[in-house]
Amino acid sequence: MGAKSGKSSVNTGIPWQAGIRFFITTIFMLGVLFLSAGRLQWWEGWAYIGMTLFVLVLSRALIILKNPDLARERVEASKKEDIKVWDKILVPLIAIYGPLISWIIAGLDERFGWTPDLPDFIQIIALGAMFLGSMIATWAMLVNRFFSSHVRIQADRGHTVVSAGPYRVVRHPGYAGSILAWIAAPVFFSSYWVAIPSIVVITLTIIRTALEDRMLQKELAGYREYAERVRYRLIPGIW
Repeated sequence: MGAKSGKSSVNTGIPWQAGIRFFITTIFMLGVLFLSAGRLQWWEGWAYIGMTLFVLVLSRALIILKNPDLARERVEASKKEDIKVWDKILVPLIAIYGPLISWIIAGLDERFGWTPDLPDFIQIIALGAMFLGSMIATWAMLVNRFFSSHVRIQADRGHTVVSAGPYRVVRHPGYAGSILAWIAAPVFFSSYWVAIPSIVVITLTIIRTALEDRMLQKELAGYREYAERVRYRLIPGIW
């Protein structure tokens, strides 16, 4: 009886926490984008929010249904004591400040017209690329039950090497998908200036990939052999 009750609390607690985060994220994103733009008549802002929220709901719902233990790990990982020191620095820069600055710049560019508008069809293609990148990252999370929000060896969860799905192609497909989305962001927002935070976040993601890969080769059993089979970290044939 006790084990069953504990499992139920895990499964019911996660959706509540995820729901609260989703609500806060939605309000915050709406506020930052449209206050920066100074108006609500901005189709790029609505399209971006719609795509982002769709991916968030879909990915979190699938993870909660398929692997609630991973969902809890991603919620609670920041409290773990074995997070790598360098990741404590990189995570907020990549996941919080990078998006926040890009939203502000995109809105201000829309308000003041710093960048000439690109044709709508190019922006729609870029939005598709952002969606594709987000879905690649979602696929990686669904395949890899150790896809934590912070870098650590998850000994408490029986951490092992994952080599299925997109991990057959590159060793860090989640980061590869994220980089694709960031490459497309300045094009979608039709803003040269959004390229600045995009380049910074992409650079930090590449640094995080290198540090994490080095750590995994040293500390995770079987990862060095996996790295010999799957040679590339992010881009097949390049790196």
